[in-house]
Amino acid sequence: MSLIDGLSGYGEKPAVLTVQKGGMEMRTYRTLGESSRTLAQGLIDDGLSVGDTVAILAGAGAHWILACLAVVRAGGVVVPLDTQLDDDVLSGILKDCGARWIFADAGGMERLKRINAENEKTILLDGDLEDQRIWRRTALDDGGDLPSARASDRAILFYTSGTTGPPKGVPLTHKNITFQLDTLVKTGLIGKADRMLLPLPLHHAYPLVIGVLGPLASGVPVIFPRSLTGPEILRAVREGEATILIGVPRLYQAMYGGIESMIRSRSNVAGNLFNSLVGLSGRLRERAGLSAGKWLFKPLHKRIGPKLSILASGGSALDPLLARKLEGLGWQVSVGYGLTETAPLLTLDPPGKIRIGSVGRPISGVEIRIDSSAGGKALQQRGTETKPTGEIQARGPNIFSGYHNMPERTKESFTDDAWFRTGDLGYFDDDGYLFITGRLSALIVTPGGENIQPKEVETSYGRSPMIREIGIFQEDGKLTAVVIPEVSEIRKRGLEDIPQAVKRAIEAESKRIPSYQRISDFVISREPLERTRLGKVKRHLLHERYDRAKDRANSGGRDIHGPISFEDMSTEDRELLNNRAATNVWNLLARRYHDQPLSPDASPLLDLGIDSMGWLNLTLEIAQRTGVELDDRAIGEIDVVRDLLRKVSEASGSVDTRRPEVSFFEYPERFLSRQGERWLEPLGPRMTMVVRILFLFNRFLIKNAFGLNTIGREHLPLRGPFVMAPNHISYLDPFALAAALEFQILRQTYWGGWTGAAFANWFNRFISRLGQVVPIDPEKAALSSLAFGAEVLKRERSLVWFPEGQRSHTGELQAFKSGIGFILNHFPVKVVPVLIQGADQALPPGRFLKRFHPITVVFGKPIDPRELERRGKGERPEDRIAQGLEERIAEMKRGYEGKKGFDFGMGTI
Repeated sequence: MSLIDGLSGYGEKPAVLTVQKGGMEMRTYRTLGESSRTLAQGLIDDGLSVGDTVAILAGAGAHWILACLAVVRAGGVVVPLDTQLDDDVLSGILKDCGARWIFADAGGMERLKRINAENEKTILLDGDLEDQRIWRRTALDDGGDLPSARASDRAILFYTSGTTGPPKGVPLTHKNITFQLDTLVKTGLIGKADRMLLPLPLHHAYPLVIGVLGPLASGVPVIFPRSLTGPEILRAVREGEATILIGVPRLYQAMYGGIESMIRSRSNVAGNLFNSLVGLSGRLRERAGLSAGKWLFKPLHKRIGPKLSILASGGSALDPLLARKLEGLGWQVSVGYGLTETAPLLTLDPPGKIRIGSVGRPISGVEIRIDSSAGGKALQQRGTETKPTGEIQARGPNIFSGYHNMPERTKESFTDDAWFRTGDLGYFDDDGYLFITGRLSALIVTPGGENIQPKEVETSYGRSPMIREIGIFQEDGKLTAVVIPEVSEIRKRGLEDIPQAVKRAIEAESKRIPSYQRISDFVISREPLERTRLGKVKRHLLHERYDRAKDRANSGGRDIHGPISFEDMSTEDRELLNNRAATNVWNLLARRYHDQPLSPDASPLLDLGIDSMGWLNLTLEIAQRTGVELDDRAIGEIDVVRDLLRKVSEASGSVDTRRPEVSFFEYPERFLSRQGERWLEPLGPRMTMVVRILFLFNRFLIKNAFGLNTIGREHLPLRGPFVMAPNHISYLDPFALAAALEFQILRQTYWGGWTGAAFANWFNRFISRLGQVVPIDPEKAALSSLAFGAEVLKRERSLVWFPEGQRSHTGELQAFKSGIGFILNHFPVKVVPVLIQGADQALPPGRFLKRFHPITVVFGKPIDPRELERRGKGERPEDRIAQGLEERIAEMKRGYEGKKGFDFGMGTI
């Protein structure tokens, strides 16, 4: 390919950028060109001949591209392999393609060993130079000539993802691929100033040809994220300054869903306003060509990536509604259509000219026709106008010549006059835009003669918020479905019988669609439908999933409760559990939640009931078992169990197993950020003087304006460490408590302050710093919150901790959070129960100062945490301590309000 020969012509311009844990790794065009040439020469010296196949089993990145280019330069045929293939399928492909050479990363090497496919010509793409298998030892810089490829020579042998059966080998020639690359350059889709982000594996034609070879042919850098998780992709957008994102519909669905959830988490009003603005902006873009989204959502663009402008979607159909939303947010959406067999593009809907719902017009040099005799019928379109619908057929320089070792399948795939049969159904509108209506192989013909496209029915039933996914197929002449319920939505509605809730949802949606599209039977499954890496449902597996669920139900097995079996997991999840740390965490969860609906897709909060304290205990146990420490930020990015397993798997590679185990209780500072540690720094002399002045002013104000009455102050220890645990009824509580303390004790005391109030703005943060307040957020940052408390006590300072976690809106005592119990269980210092009365009358929640109502602060007798544990109830020690403390303050409240001689530790009142 001329592409490869011209790489060095771009000199020191970045060619491949890979986001690493500590920064960005760059490979220039010159380096890529020279390295691929020396590796090609080494392969030839090792015996590689023109036409020999060379497989690549590795994650996407610079080394993958290097190996690919080297093989092509040496005259070989690249065979990109999916790293998540089943062992049997992987073995079958290697046998079918006849690859003698295999490039692999460390994970790939393990796979090859397991299936006995490793040989002396297996080359390691990453590792130390001491390893004899490393690619650098294969490279040879002898300056020899490299073979010249002919246009008809094979360049890449793809294996399709198998949506309707086992993978098929699809060879693409140099002519097929160079035609596509020339077309991309001519369209001007990629500009010289662009930077392409590719968060997709490279074993498909779409990401490899459009996402890698296309940009390299245009002299544009390709950016790879560190991993294919949402946070890492967004990090790559920002740090790589990406202008174009190459993705699939499921990526964009997750991207928009995350944005919407973030906005709606603030308030329903914000969520509704956001959706209204997106809709308005989308209509302006579609009808008037005005792009208001970049301006309306400028903070969002700044946060995600200010330079990102184009979202290119391929691999499967992009939902028109989602396309409108993305355009409404201010991005330009580009859609293409094609297959691996067409290298891959047949049509293109370029950015700025997209027709929503269409896949664009045929690219230059490609012909497309509609064969209405193949599953077609008239389709209502725009009023009374009808369009002929049928199979999409194509011909052009990009069409492959036939399947590898499958002459019968090749014959079936071409018409008698040599047009390629795509197997997709569609029609053209009057302006020449192509619309896809379904897949011919997926077409269901009912006993009554009605034609049904499963995707259309799935979209109808998928409108129910209680259905996460649904796969439709025909069984014994009836429409049947595999349903994955949206358990969180069902639980939110207070429903416990999940099958019954799904049945009602299906019945409700059935009333809105034609009778012949209604499903007659369904099964419930917990794992997501198996899809290709580009998001297409593997429909040939629906029958198997259905039968498995039916057998389990008939045998009395439970499909909704208890951990899912390893065999029932998707290939992707089974591959994830090849990591030892991830397996240890899964086994831990399976033992702890043996009676809960545990699966990789389960919600830790909604399905397993893991609250903030549950996370705290779980992450500490994970750290002890695997050495992986998950901080609050990592926990906040975990939506399902699969996210947890991925994070543990990714982090386990950087864990030093030789280092001694770190205890949270011995080293709480390890769980604090540098920014967090500054809240614990002692105040200087000037700030101390300011604090004394503020203390005297606060005491004067509280005593004179609110008639502060203090009871039991003499029971406070003169020195720390000890914990004061007051009830919380008003924002006046900390000011009243501070006024009731002596300055000597106050200077030795730190306060736990809710981040939503004490740290809400710069002024509050300044006052909090003077008052020695540390940030507490038990809902989103339990680890760091408790680390602050633990570190304070470790430094032998006293701590004020509001155990209810938030103000009471009624004045009544709320249930105490387990955080106080956690701290006291591992730092068993004396705890002083504190009762505050009257502050809610002076400053009620949600109101401004009501009146100067008297405030009373009562200090109870210090108690040993072990005594509280003996008195309290609960499964865990921290629960019993918290409950015992809650009951103690409740007794003080009843005694104070009843004036019935209750003993506060200083005599009776």
